[in-house]
Amino acid sequence: MATSYSQMIIDERGVAWLTLNRPEVHNAFDDRLIAELNAHLTHLHEAATRGEVRVVVLGSEGKHFSAGADLGWMQRMVEYDIEANLADSRKLAEMMQRLDTLPCPTVCRVQGAAFGGAVGLAACCDIVIASEQARFCLSEVKIGLSPAVISPYVQRAIGPRQMRRFALSAEEIDAATSLGLGLVHQVVGHDDLDDEIDAMLTTLLAGSPQAQRATKALLAEVAREPDSDATREHSCRVISELRVSDEGQEGLASFFDKRAPCWRPPQDDTP
Repeated sequence: MATSYSQMIIDERGVAWLTLNRPEVHNAFDDRLIAELNAHLTHLHEAATRGEVRVVVLGSEGKHFSAGADLGWMQRMVEYDIEANLADSRKLAEMMQRLDTLPCPTVCRVQGAAFGGAVGLAACCDIVIASEQARFCLSEVKIGLSPAVISPYVQRAIGPRQMRRFALSAEEIDAATSLGLGLVHQVVGHDDLDDEIDAMLTTLLAGSPQAQRATKALLAEVAREPDSDATREHSCRVISELRVSDEGQEGLASFFDKRAPCWRPPQDDTP
């Protein structure tokens, strides 16, 4: 039986650990890894919608987060005609869109290099925590290509002006610069990376799962239409429905009773 290129484990808290598992090629992705991730993300979307998965952590094994596209895959694509290339690109686009639209919070753990399409993976996640040794690169133009499929997500993260520079120059971006650009939310010591991921999970698990799903969906709509009557009306409806929901009532009651709400993990029993 072929070794899986990825792993998914859901722990007792409802945290899903989605891990790229090709350290021997620096977690480069090809059509097989993309297919596996699409399958995992489909399952996670359904589980998160049901409330069974509360947070997804995207990470990888080995020294580097991901080197981007696999060389063998790229060599095969040279032989593809335009239709085959389109089909291949659409699967990659589907993977990015599924990651971007997961209903629950997503955290990206970046160690070492994140090149090419891996920058897109980070940009699709809600929170990115990187080692001080991390570095990013939109490297595609160096080999005659473009960061096309990932461009909507990366440009949303760093803005059009910075996107023009780094997509056209293919410069490496160190961890500190990535923080300033807004691609990364937090840069930590390399040996502290897992502790900081755990701390962020504790923070996220303190929030209402229903409220987090509603907030993530609302923010996506606000980004599309920040100033419209429809968005304003939707925002009013979201808060009103949350106030009368079971979790909204529980959250308010627990606050006034000075106790932990029912969704907080048992080991964290402080209000």
